[in-house]
Amino acid sequence: MRLNRFDPNNIRVGTTGGSRGFPGGGGGKAGCGTLVIVLIAALVFGVDPAQMLGSGDSQVAPQTQQQGDQSAEALCSSNQYALETCNALSSLNETWEPIFKQAGVRFQDPVLKFPTARNFNTGCGSGSVGMGPFYCPGDQTIYIDTNFYDQLAQMSGKGGDFARYYVIAHEYGHHIQYLTGVAGQIRSLQQRNPRQSNQLQVLMELQADCYAGVWAGKNRNLIEAGDLEEGLRAASAIGDDTLQRNAGQRVNPEGFTHGTSQQRMQALKLGLESSDDTQCDRIVEVG
Repeated sequence: MRLNRFDPNNIRVGTTGGSRGFPGGGGGKAGCGTLVIVLIAALVFGVDPAQMLGSGDSQVAPQTQQQGDQSAEALCSSNQYALETCNALSSLNETWEPIFKQAGVRFQDPVLKFPTARNFNTGCGSGSVGMGPFYCPGDQTIYIDTNFYDQLAQMSGKGGDFARYYVIAHEYGHHIQYLTGVAGQIRSLQQRNPRQSNQLQVLMELQADCYAGVWAGKNRNLIEAGDLEEGLRAASAIGDDTLQRNAGQRVNPEGFTHGTSQQRMQALKLGLESSDDTQCDRIVEVG
């Protein structure tokens, strides 16, 4: 995928001091039919899920960040992976902001941080590079240790820039869920229905995969030969069933938190082929 070099004035990059990130640990169905219908409706822009599900808990939405001593230019140019990530973030902002504007929904671009310490503080509590990339709604920040990209290449058997773009586009999808209120409503439902917590988490992760595909689909003119295959390999490599098998474990759907390899590939493909964010409400049908 050919991305323009980022404009440091148009992205927010900070130094390091959640929704889960890559990878996680349940497939299966979302359970109550009414619950699923409500969630599907809530995924479409313009629908207030609070009106459908009751007040629930509201998310904390701090809009501040600490930029630190380093400029966005310096942080993004620290290595090739960081530069790619910043390029992707810039493209994601440019893609999603008009969608929100057209829908009449307030947009706020997320902060991007590259952790350098093994343990660090976030708006969601303590973070660790061992957690992999993740999005924290508490500070609206995407945390990415660029060393993860090498791990991803090992897991998928092949690297590629589009596989790396998929990672940040997935985390950006969680930011979209936060802005639309869907993430907060799912968290509220998880608290009310702890037995369905993993199934609800899978639903949210697959929708984030779908959103990643939407971004790529809306920039299809930048897609290069082999990009889709790179993304699908990456999605397959981090499916819960594949991760459990590779760890020498028995596949346990009740322990899933991100979806199977097949579900993740289908979710990404759905977004890419449709280029339509409203199609991601079909994610419950995936798999």
